[in-house]
Amino acid sequence: MSQLFIFLRHILGKLNLYHMKIDFIKASFKDFENIEGQDIYETANEFQEYLDFLKANSHLNYRIESLTHVGPEMNLVLPGDDHPTWCVCLVSNDYLGFSQHPKVKEAVIRGIQLFGTGSGASPAIGGHFIYHQQLERKIAEFYKKKEAILYTTGYTANSATLQCILHRDDKNPDPNRNDIAILDMNVHASVYEGVLTTNVKTFLHNNLEMLEKVLKNSQDKYRTKMVIIDGVYSQDGDVAPINEIADLAHKYGAYIVVDDAHGIGVVGKNGRGVIELDNAFDKVDMITGTFSKALGNIGGYVIANPEIINYLKFQSKQHLFSTTATPAIMGILKAIELVDEEPEWRTKLWDNINYLKNGLIERGFDVGTTASAVIPVKVGDIPKTLEAGRLLLKAGIYTNPIMYPAVSKKNARIRMNVMATHTKEHLDKVLNAFTNIDQKLHLTMK
Repeated sequence: MSQLFIFLRHILGKLNLYHMKIDFIKASFKDFENIEGQDIYETANEFQEYLDFLKANSHLNYRIESLTHVGPEMNLVLPGDDHPTWCVCLVSNDYLGFSQHPKVKEAVIRGIQLFGTGSGASPAIGGHFIYHQQLERKIAEFYKKKEAILYTTGYTANSATLQCILHRDDKNPDPNRNDIAILDMNVHASVYEGVLTTNVKTFLHNNLEMLEKVLKNSQDKYRTKMVIIDGVYSQDGDVAPINEIADLAHKYGAYIVVDDAHGIGVVGKNGRGVIELDNAFDKVDMITGTFSKALGNIGGYVIANPEIINYLKFQSKQHLFSTTATPAIMGILKAIELVDEEPEWRTKLWDNINYLKNGLIERGFDVGTTASAVIPVKVGDIPKTLEAGRLLLKAGIYTNPIMYPAVSKKNARIRMNVMATHTKEHLDKVLNAFTNIDQKLHLTMK
């Protein structure tokens, strides 16, 4: 679809001379989830036109092909370019660079040499191997707990677990038949998927007063009450006040679940995440997380008391009926050890976090309340955010333009993930690019 046709389509749509339900300039992916009166093929066709619109304006900065491994720089096939381009990479969650660590790679290779490339079955019927058992034990001990269960992804660890333990009886309002999930409104999409089959209340992000009101109103109306939060929030990079939230939850008879996917390996004196930062090991009832970020592999986990874990092992359908992770996860065993054996990676990461964060603040950019390796530059306008993403990519900076529904429509931003393996030269290039783009788009308040 030519750029001229897309432009004319937009103008005619404004004049109601061309059938168009969605204004592409202000649209986001969310607008195409469920279009009234259109079947799935009609919706897919209109969504394709939207993708073509983004591509024609060089704003389709998603699913970019990389020719090299995860790292501080990546060789990318950029939209519309015939030749690959090296860019500073700020899109990876490989915070400590462990996906490329020689000792982690050696452990992966050894796992494949010993056990092959697959596990062959679900855990209950032959797919549970010694490396699965070792990893369950090691990640539980990492958080000073006794038992854990593995899932094939961190997303599934949340969605499958919550679907298994929280329920709603639509035909019977009896409190003895209904549970409730009480969510910080900024929790991950996997949590929202996990609570589709139960009752749900939300509270404003990190708002303890509102949380207490919800807890009071729910106190005698449900059998299992769970407050579910992130440790580090994936879009703002800020952290939860776990101690205060846990105290409130327990005061009103609720349990607390913490997903610290972005905190493990990064936050806390010994890399145990926000739970360690608040010394809340004994207050958190359930911990969920992923191996796909600071630990450089893939998979998810849930940590809880032994009875809950055993219940999940035989009742959580996505665990029970999914083939278990491959022997390559033996690399995770080494990555967990390296969090303690080589703390210099965490020190280097925090040097880089502070350098980039302070540099952006000094230049007048709004980075919010981030306290982690996730650094947003808040823009607030979807078209301007997409244009900033385009200009950054043109300058050799690979970032993520984030818009609704990941954040509110007025809170679009450029999100960056800092790595321990970034150099000051990489980060200076990023800062210079933002300064230049600010002169064109006026992203700051200066």
